[in-house]
Amino acid sequence: MKAELSQKGVELDERDFFQDGFTEDELRALIGDRSVSGYFSYNSPSFRKMGLDRDELSDGQLLKMMIQEPRLVRRPLIQAEGELLVGTDKKAMAGVFG
Repeated sequence: MKAELSQKGVELDERDFFQDGFTEDELRALIGDRSVSGYFSYNSPSFRKMGLDRDELSDGQLLKMMIQEPRLVRRPLIQAEGELLVGTDKKAMAGVFG
């Protein structure tokens, strides 16, 4: 993914949020008015170990969990051209990066 973006001339400003964790304000600013659940990694082993019902969790609860456990943030998160892309959705990236 990184190599593909570099080949297209996209300059990357990377952040290791395992080392430099997000604050609640930062995550809220990134996600904006979109649902937090779209950026939450329900497939993470960390989430499965919790044994929680995903349908019973509010956006606020998901956000707090993501701050406490960065593995619960879907990745990669790519912010570009006013868009926040998550995962490796090549079709969405083509729409932003051509």
